[in-house]
Amino acid sequence: MRKSSADSLLTTLEAADKMYETGKYEECYNFLSNSQDINNIEIKWRICRAIYNMTKEDRCDRNTRKTLIFKAHDTIKNELNSHRDNPNAQKWYALILDAKSTCEGRKEKLEQLNTIKEHMDLAAELNPNDASLLHMLGELCYQVLDIPWYQRVTIELLYLKLPQYTYEDALEYFLKAETAQPRFYSVNLLRIGCCYMKINKQDQAKYYLKLAASYPAKLHYDHQAKREAADLLKKYY
Repeated sequence: MRKSSADSLLTTLEAADKMYETGKYEECYNFLSNSQDINNIEIKWRICRAIYNMTKEDRCDRNTRKTLIFKAHDTIKNELNSHRDNPNAQKWYALILDAKSTCEGRKEKLEQLNTIKEHMDLAAELNPNDASLLHMLGELCYQVLDIPWYQRVTIELLYLKLPQYTYEDALEYFLKAETAQPRFYSVNLLRIGCCYMKINKQDQAKYYLKLAASYPAKLHYDHQAKREAADLLKKYY
């Protein structure tokens, strides 16, 4: 007996998620791209997820990264209005838009900040326990705060007024992410430590930096977070 279309889709999604979870991003992308359910939103956002992670790999050069990101944007951009209740569609559109605007230059990146956050906020409203999404919201705040004051003045004179975030705003997102899924991400621990440093809560900063420095590294960003945490501990504590 042939499987129903729903069963077939579920089998495809389970296989793709297994590839993704084991870091086989390109294999996952190729598998989904050849799916008979290519127009299903559950396939489309997973394609974007696979592409996004492919572009983070060291072997992905700048031109390939740009081509892939633009492909992902074309895949998801027209799905948002008809799938406003799908948190993953909103989440991965926000991340792809962030990556696309980065490729297009600083002005475009800044102009898209509010749109990116709007879709992240909607995704978080639909799925408030998504730790990675909460981290990304914190990261968005942190990156804006990390712009030096003199660059901020130039940006606001030439381009647009930047959002008025605080380190407390960023910290709240990072802590919510940690509550949703403890110890899920080395960079989240690092960011919590850095935010506590910024607001002069040194005991808490030291605690989280130690957690980041001792995190069991698996991927390149884990090693990078460990090094940064260790450097901050050595320099300030």
